[in-house]
Amino acid sequence: PSLGWMGMRWLFQLLSGGVGGAVRVRGLVDTTPLRNYLSEVLHTVDGELTGIQYNLALGRIKAIALSTSSYTTGQSLTWIQGRDLNDWARPQRRSQQAVLTIDHIMASSALPLFFPAVRIGDEYYGDGGLRLSAPLSPAIHLGAEKILAISTRYGRTTAEAEVPEVTGYPPPAQVLGVLMNSIFLDLLDQDALRLERLNHLVRQVPAEGRDGLRPVTMLVLRPSADLGRLANEFEPQLPRAFRFLTRGLGTRQTKSPDFLSMVLFQPDYINRLIELGDADAEARADEIDTFIRAGTASAADGGPDQTV
Repeated sequence: PSLGWMGMRWLFQLLSGGVGGAVRVRGLVDTTPLRNYLSEVLHTVDGELTGIQYNLALGRIKAIALSTSSYTTGQSLTWIQGRDLNDWARPQRRSQQAVLTIDHIMASSALPLFFPAVRIGDEYYGDGGLRLSAPLSPAIHLGAEKILAISTRYGRTTAEAEVPEVTGYPPPAQVLGVLMNSIFLDLLDQDALRLERLNHLVRQVPAEGRDGLRPVTMLVLRPSADLGRLANEFEPQLPRAFRFLTRGLGTRQTKSPDFLSMVLFQPDYINRLIELGDADAEARADEIDTFIRAGTASAADGGPDQTV
């Protein structure tokens, strides 16, 4: 079904007041093509990501984790597969060992309202970023001593941050962008700062008194362009019905509609993101290579803090 048709069905569902017989809409986007594509390129067998077990057996990887948000319980659940793993549990977030499948990927990437929730067992799950208050936690729990994190937030300078993105009263598109940034992007920056402070404290303690704590170095990669502004350039290519909706929310009244960058799936825009990512990685290739090749002993003995 087209996006416009799904939107009309959703509108009818809202106007019907939930009366019996109303067609239930589970998401604005039909994710079947994405599921089929991932199944093909990942060579799944009955949905299972068999490449994970293959690489575990070869010793190429130790563990894989996919985070989801349970709409049934409200918890953040990280699914893990690997060798010699221990589960963890914290308030409102925990892990569970599993053989990872295409369902786990679809659930982890199910953007609220736009993508339908995915049933795993007896619960329905959506985007893992919703309730993941500590996004670096899964990697640390799995034993990481170095973390290479990729953020989609453009690192604005102080001067750029002071430039208004809207004039006058903010349109819904601007409010939605701020809201989605706070859910999906802010937590990584906050967790990185916490890790930096914890690293500093741990290094003040002799190794024998750290009680299992260890410094974890991190390198954060960011896009060299504002993805919200970039998405605005491709907004005219949206399907007519969706474009009607986004413009009704005021995307043309803000210079950087960040929410649009998260829900825009036009091929030209995706290709532009891939090109940007390739160029940014190439520009920092030496830095990335040094980070990956460097040992961890220097960090434990008071080496440099994170590179962000």
